[in-house]
Amino acid sequence: MAAWSGAGAVAATSLAAAAVSGLAAFFVRQVVRPVHERPDDVRVLAVDLEGAGPDGPVVTVTADAQHRAPGRYVLLLDGGRRAAQVGAVVREERGAVVRELLTSPEGGLAPGSARWSGTVHVGDPTSALGLAHEDVRVATPLGGLPAWFVPAARGRRDEEGDAAGPTGRAGGEVWAVLVHGRGATREECLRAVPLLHRLGLPCLVPAYRNDADAPPESAGHYGLGDTEWLDVEAALLHALDHGAREVVLVGWSMGGAIVLQLATRSWTADRVRAVVLDSPVVDWRDVLEHAARRNRLPWPAGRLGIAMLARPEARALLGVSAPIDVSRLDWVVRADELRLPVLLLHAADDDVVPIGPSRRLAAARPDLVVFRDFPGAQHTKEWNTDPERWEREVARFLLEHL
Repeated sequence: MAAWSGAGAVAATSLAAAAVSGLAAFFVRQVVRPVHERPDDVRVLAVDLEGAGPDGPVVTVTADAQHRAPGRYVLLLDGGRRAAQVGAVVREERGAVVRELLTSPEGGLAPGSARWSGTVHVGDPTSALGLAHEDVRVATPLGGLPAWFVPAARGRRDEEGDAAGPTGRAGGEVWAVLVHGRGATREECLRAVPLLHRLGLPCLVPAYRNDADAPPESAGHYGLGDTEWLDVEAALLHALDHGAREVVLVGWSMGGAIVLQLATRSWTADRVRAVVLDSPVVDWRDVLEHAARRNRLPWPAGRLGIAMLARPEARALLGVSAPIDVSRLDWVVRADELRLPVLLLHAADDDVVPIGPSRRLAAARPDLVVFRDFPGAQHTKEWNTDPERWEREVARFLLEHL
C-alpha cells in the first residue's frame, strides 16, 4: 500500500510539474506572439450631439480606470476603420462615464461596442495631421520595411537651404526616428510628430519585423527588443543615407526596449544624440512577473516562463527565433552602460509596464536620465493625459541636447 501511495505521489507531482510547465509556456507565447487585431473593450451607451448644457456634444461609455482617465482618447469602430475622438470627463453616473465628444466619425456614432485607444491620430501623417509626408522603404535583410518620412517644418533653416525637402534627400542634420510599442502600429508615434516637426526635426517612423505591414522573421514572433533593434538600426542608416548626421530616438513601451538595445549594441550608436522614452520596458523580467501576477498565474509558472525564454529549446517551446536572455534586457542592472542623455516619461498608474524599473534607472544614472512622472496616465498615455506638459518636457529636453 505504501508503495502505491509513493507511486501516486510521484505521479501527482509529475502531473503538477507538467501543468505548471505547460502554463508557463502558454503564458510566454502570449507575450511574444504579435497581435494585429484587438477586441472591442468599451461600450458606447449613449450619444448626445446637442450636449447636455455648456459642454457641447457628449458620449456616455462604460466606466473603468481607462475610461475615467483625464485627457483625450479615441473610440475605434468597425475594427479601427472609423474613429471618434473624446475629451475631458464631464461627469460619472452609475457605472458610466460621460465625456466630451470632440469629433464624430463618418457615418456617425451610435450605441454599441468600440475599442478604447490612446492613438488619437488615426491614419498617416498627411491624413491624420495635415503634414506632408512620403511613404518610403527601409532596406533590411528581411525585406523592405514601410516607413513614413515627414520633412521638417519650413523656417529659418529652410531659408538657409538646410531643411528637409519633400523627398527627404537634403534632410536637417538631426532627424527623429520614432519606434512604436508591442502590439501597436506606427500611428502610436503620430502624437509626437507635430512637436518634432515644429522643432525642425525631420521624422522617420518605421515599422519593424512582424508588424502587420512589415516582413515577418522566420519564427514570426517578437524578440522583445533583442532582435527588433536591427530594424531600427536600418532606419537610422536610412536617415544617415538621406542627409541626417545624427538622430534622436523616441520609443514607446517595447519601442523603448528596442531603442535601448540599439543605443548600446549598434555600431551606429555614436550617431544617436539623445533618447526619449515613454512608458518604456526597462526590465522585461519585472514586466513579465507583473503580467503573471495580473493574470493570476501561480508564481512558479511565471518564473519558469521567464527562464524558458533563455533556454536553447526556446524556439521549439515558445516560437521565438532564438533564445532571449532577459538579463540583457534589464537596464537597471546595465545602467552603467548608458552613454546617452535620456528623457524618461512614465506613470505610477501604468498597469502594463510598472514604473518601478524606470525610477530605479533614473536613480542609478541621475547624470544622464531625466525622469518625469505623469500622474493619472495609463500605459503609453502620458501625452493623452497632459499633452501640453508632455510636449513642454520633450521640447525642453531636446532643445538642451540638440
